[in-house]
Amino acid sequence: MSKIAEAFNNKKAFIPFITCGDPDLETTKKIIKELEKNGADLIELGIPFSDPTAEGPVIMEANIRALKNNITTDDVFEMVSQVSKEVNIPLVFMTYANVVYSYGSERFFKRCQETGICGIILPDVPYEEKAEFEDIAADYGVEFISMIAPTSEDRIDMISAGAKGFIYIVSSLGVTGTRKELNGNIKTLVERVRKNTDVPCAVGFGISTPAQAAEMADISDGAIVGSAIVRVIAEHGKDAPSQVGKFVKQMKEAYYVS
Repeated sequence: MSKIAEAFNNKKAFIPFITCGDPDLETTKKIIKELEKNGADLIELGIPFSDPTAEGPVIMEANIRALKNNITTDDVFEMVSQVSKEVNIPLVFMTYANVVYSYGSERFFKRCQETGICGIILPDVPYEEKAEFEDIAADYGVEFISMIAPTSEDRIDMISAGAKGFIYIVSSLGVTGTRKELNGNIKTLVERVRKNTDVPCAVGFGISTPAQAAEMADISDGAIVGSAIVRVIAEHGKDAPSQVGKFVKQMKEAYYVS
């Protein structure tokens, strides 16, 4: 069983997302440790990028703050190499094709293996083009995580059948960001995915409250929360770790409230 699969083993996973280097890399390390301490089962780490097309304003601004700190991909790898020795849950990157291209795909995935990154999510890479990244990633033990959206339609069966690690179910159209209401058809989408694979699936995009996280975890194998956490970081800056910890604890505890 892969380390990512273990994050879902006999439990509903809570998966937070943060942008590395916001407000700085030392704070990012502290946040990662607080996330694990307060119930995170797997963490998505964003590499700062100037054009994160899947992101809404909250995470876009986090990228801008990190880039103003001159955070580079090498800086992120160095931070991960340190913190991965201090946490036991899997770490995956959520970034963009150009970040990998510009670094050099083979060099990038080799560094992932060396630093303890278990998986990668590239939201701007369609299913038909994933082999260009997935094959190299697999050579270095990095699982390429597929995304399925409500608009995937006739491609859902194909995408889910070939999935690795876990499947990222996009709850709504558009970019990341908190929403008052989530797509009511997620349950049907998850049921269809499960007909094609035993790979776990988690729902993300728009989840911002403990009740929403619990609802999505009940429907699927876990919930992914990004913008709501990044907003806490933006508000508290270097004092964010403990505040993020409290927020995540509330999210995870909601899973067990009937």
